[in-house]
Formats: sequence, structure tokens, C-alpha cells
Amino acid sequence: MFEKPIRLFYSTGAFEAGITADTLKKEAELFRQIQEKFAAQFEKAFPDKLAPKAVIIIPSLTLDQEILSKVKGVVHYEERLLCMLMLLRMPQTHVVYVTSTTIDPVIIDYYLHLLPGITGYHAQQRLSLLSCYDASPKSLTEKILARPRLIERIRQSIPDGHSAHMACFNVTNYERRLAVQLGVPIFGCDPDLLALGNKSNSRKIFRECGIPFPAGFEDLHTREDIVNALLQLKSEQPALRKAVIKMNDGFSGEGNALFSFAGSEKQADLRKWISEELGQRLRIVADGLSSETFLTKFNEMGGVVEAFLEGEIKESPSVQCRIDPDGVCRVASTHDQLLGGESGQVFLGAYFPANPAYAVPIGRMGKKVAEALQQRGVLGRFSVDFISVKEKDEWHHYAIEINLRKGGTTHPLLMLQFLTNGDYNMEEGLYYTAGGQARYYFCSDNLKSEKYEGLTPHDLIHIAMMNDLHYDGTHQEGVIFHLIGALSQFGKLGVICIGSSAERAKQYYERIAEILDKEGKRNN
Repeated sequence: MFEKPIRLFYSTGAFEAGITADTLKKEAELFRQIQEKFAAQFEKAFPDKLAPKAVIIIPSLTLDQEILSKVKGVVHYEERLLCMLMLLRMPQTHVVYVTSTTIDPVIIDYYLHLLPGITGYHAQQRLSLLSCYDASPKSLTEKILARPRLIERIRQSIPDGHSAHMACFNVTNYERRLAVQLGVPIFGCDPDLLALGNKSNSRKIFRECGIPFPAGFEDLHTREDIVNALLQLKSEQPALRKAVIKMNDGFSGEGNALFSFAGSEKQADLRKWISEELGQRLRIVADGLSSETFLTKFNEMGGVVEAFLEGEIKESPSVQCRIDPDGVCRVASTHDQLLGGESGQVFLGAYFPANPAYAVPIGRMGKKVAEALQQRGVLGRFSVDFISVKEKDEWHHYAIEINLRKGGTTHPLLMLQFLTNGDYNMEEGLYYTAGGQARYYFCSDNLKSEKYEGLTPHDLIHIAMMNDLHYDGTHQEGVIFHLIGALSQFGKLGVICIGSSAERAKQYYERIAEILDKEGKRNN
């Protein structure tokens, strides 16, 4: 007798037909068996730069595809993990990099040129670039799973005798299925634990760790839940002007909406007023997403309603942590995030490290969260986002969410570490190169202008060379570009500006923008 197929709703909101509950259970068990061997691999192979190993990089953004489709040039965001080509600096490491569409060779050459101590030719022999030749809006991992011959090519790209693991942007049931088919572990969180990082459970973990977080309510689903939460927030805080409504699995602010209480003071029946005004007053962060669609997706995902934190001096720092297979919890970085967009909720870039006035205390709070998650079995990189408000010369920090995945601050940090062989000192809130010199950076995924449209990757590299816009390995300062493939069609790209001071890093960025504006005008 055949099992009845079920539709699997992942944390991404995506589903796949024809997979039975028993199949999913067996898949999860096989994955756990594979992951159990990862600790020994981590202990033996990771510290040894000469160990024969292979890293399969799957830069899939396996997130809600409807929300993700609102991000311009999103297929090129798969290029952000090209920073991991720097692993090729280890002479017996092989890298397999899979993308939806092919990456221009000039972009690959640009990254290989950055490798310290390794020739481009030597690195090329250990690099396998594979493509799905599919620019459709499905996630990359779904595309790979639909191509068994491509999976076989990935398998054949792993040299005999090499330990191997997958590195992913985020891990869902799709990535787990691919890992099982390849028989390799993932340095990332088991999908069965992903719910720990949603907006509702983030609040519960902050509560457990004794970390302040905004007033609000979690585990909401219906429109009525939202109305009740907004009513109670306003009743408890009469001066509250705005609230934030967040889908449990939104990302980069794209699953958020703002609600304004302006005009509510004169209302005799506040509940009725909120209910009637809800659809009209929602300011949706994701472009082109209607309030009706937002509320439908909120109902599917669940979410939270929180007080919008006000303050004349307000920052949005984050702490990036890593939980290793041996159970060690590390604070990898602190950043001050630059948020923008009409709602002020969209991630645009970041300064590293965070403000010295609070880098150390928020790092310690991040470490508490890491330890709580490690006790629950979480593995890999994640971040904790904060809102920090300065009142009477004192900073007050409120944790707002956990992101159990890589993010916009991951690839800049990895690039810096790969290029300088340094590390972040949590107790000082500073980053030091192998030579003991402090380094800072400003990074952005959103350097954009209509003027840049039509500039090809070849044009960008030429402009960079002619204007000395490159990374100088001797002084360990300079500029690294990413998202280069998005430049010509969408007029946007990413940059990492590394300097010996925060001011110097920002000066690099301002110079890049000035030069590209000038060259873009010439192009048009």
C-alpha cells in the first residue's frame, strides 16, 4: 500500500509535492548520521592547511521566493559566497561552486587574483564551476535537485581521498536532501532546528538568556491576532507612535511592515479603529507586496508584533556567531548595520567592527544566545540583530531577531579573514591581522545608480585598474567588489572597503562612488 503524498511546507514557505512523511523522516535520520561524522572531520582536517579536502559551495537563497523576487538582481546574490574561493589558498583544497547561471570568467579571474601565495593557474586546477543554466525564480538548490546528472557531476568533482562538506547560505530541507544524496555533511543548522531562529522563538530565547528585547507579542497568525496585539501595545504604552509587524521567516527586513498609530488618540473604539485601518496603514518593506498578500503570508508563517523603538540617537548593530562541530561557541564579529529604504528596515551595508562604545557588551549578549542555541544542537554561523538607543549618555540594547544562516555581514568578514589571516577579538571589540594590525571595513550590497546600468564586469575591472581601486595585499587595505554580475542590468554591485581606520575605510567607499558616478555618466 502506497503512502499518501503530503505537501511539505518549509520555513521558507515553499513546498514540494509527492514527498511522504516517512521519506522525510528517513532523510532526516540519514542526515543526522552523516552530520555525526563531521566533528571528527572538523577536528582533523580544518586546522591542517595541507589536508586534502573539498568544499561544495551552494550559495542558494532558499527563502520565501515571493518576497525574494522583490530584490533586484537576486540571482546574482549567489556571487556573494565567491569570497570562499579564497579557500583555494590552501594548496590541497578543492572547491566546487554551483550557481543558477554561469559566472563571467572575468569575475572568477578577479577573485583568483586576490589569492595570497597561490598562482591563478594552480587554483584553477582545483576549482569546479558548475551551473544549472536556469535563471528562473526557484531557489538554486531546488534547481540542482531537479538535475540528477548535475548532482553526479558534483559528486565526481570531489577527488578520491578528500574529506568533503557543503557550505550553504542557509539550510532547509532542500539542502539537507542534497547533502544526503551526495553523502556529505553541511556546516550549518539542521532544518529541524530552523524554527529556533524565527521571530517568535527569538523572543523566547532572548527572554531565557535575560537579554532585553522590545515589548510585543509572539506566536501570532491571524489578522485578529495582529489587531489584538496592536491594541494591547497601545494600551500599555499610550505614547507609542508605531509598531512593527514581522513574519516569522522574513529576511533583511523584507518580511516586515510598519503600522502607525497617528490619529488613534481621538478614537473612542480603538480596537475598531485598528481593525478598520490595518490594511491601509501597513507600510510594507518589500516592494510591490500588497497588504492583503502580506497578511496572507503572515497567516501562513506566523509572526510577531513589536513596539517600534524610538530614539534621537539610534543604531542597528549585529553580532555574528559561529558554533563549531566541537561545540565551541565563538563571536565572529560585531557590525553597525546601515538600514534604509522608505521604512528604514532594509539592510544596505555595515561598518566593522561595531561602535567601540558597545561592541564588547553586545558581543557578550550574542555569546549567551550562541550557548543557548548550542545546547539545542545548532551548528554553523548565525547572527543576532539589535536596536541600540542612547539615552543620557548611556546605550540601551534590545535584541530583535536571530538569523540562523549566513547574511549580509558574513561574506565581508570571511573575505577579510581570508586575506589577512586575522581574527576578531571579542574582549576588545577589534579585529587584528596576523601581523597584529587593526583593520576596519565598510561594506555594502547596494552601491547602485541608474548611471551604472550598461557597465559590464569587464568595464568595472578596467575602471578599477585605471583608478587604483583594488586590494593591496602589501598594506592589507583597499577595495574588493562583489555582486559584479548585477551591475550591467541592474546598476548595482557590492563593495568591501578595508582600511587601517574606520575613516579610511569610508573614504575608499566615497571614492568608489565618485569614480563610478563619473564613469557611469560617460557610459550613458
